[in-house]
Amino acid sequence: MMKAIAIDDEPIALEIIKALAAKIGFLQIAGVYTDAFEAMERLRQDRIDLVFLDIKMPDISGIEFIRSIPSPPMVIFTTAYSEHAVQSFELDAIDYLLKPFSQARFLKACNKAYSLYELKRGTTAGPDAVFIKVGYGQVRIRLSDILYVQSTGNYMQFVLPEEKLLSRLTMAEAEALLPSPAFVRIHRSYVVASGKVHRVERDSLWIGDRELPIGAGYVQEIGKITGRR
Repeated sequence: MMKAIAIDDEPIALEIIKALAAKIGFLQIAGVYTDAFEAMERLRQDRIDLVFLDIKMPDISGIEFIRSIPSPPMVIFTTAYSEHAVQSFELDAIDYLLKPFSQARFLKACNKAYSLYELKRGTTAGPDAVFIKVGYGQVRIRLSDILYVQSTGNYMQFVLPEEKLLSRLTMAEAEALLPSPAFVRIHRSYVVASGKVHRVERDSLWIGDRELPIGAGYVQEIGKITGRR
């Protein structure tokens, strides 16, 4: 599991990060800090993989903070100001989140960090599984087991060969969780595993004996499955 801390002089911003992170199974928020120097001491004492870092803080900016650390962990900047974006990427930031950011945007940034985290650990192919929240717990699903994902009201249903799992996610959050082009959205209610599709027609496709509709606005996406753009 990827271990992170968050640094922001606004307590409410830290609470938002904690709430968003609680829905991501591969991410642990190990501490939150309104005092950047207290956080700096934590980084000296503990192995931290990722820092969510505000830029405009009293005493020291996020840019100055990360420059002051000899071997900094991965960093995702979280800020209400866009003018520091270029500077942040010069520091090899994983991402730059403009407040207020959504769960889907936060998840996308975390997925980028997790891919690099796995690469550093020697897993060059990237993560082969995702965690989704089911009920009050987190369930690990192998990407290769997912046939398709269907939107059902306020939930997303992950359809596997032997079971179906309901997770309280939006379609945008599910898309951010599943890597492209291995997973392709074919309809406002469906995302399919490209490698599981064995037949494609004008208005529908098949995964096993299940026929799924192709939405009118998603015809071009089918090229990612058939190899024809």
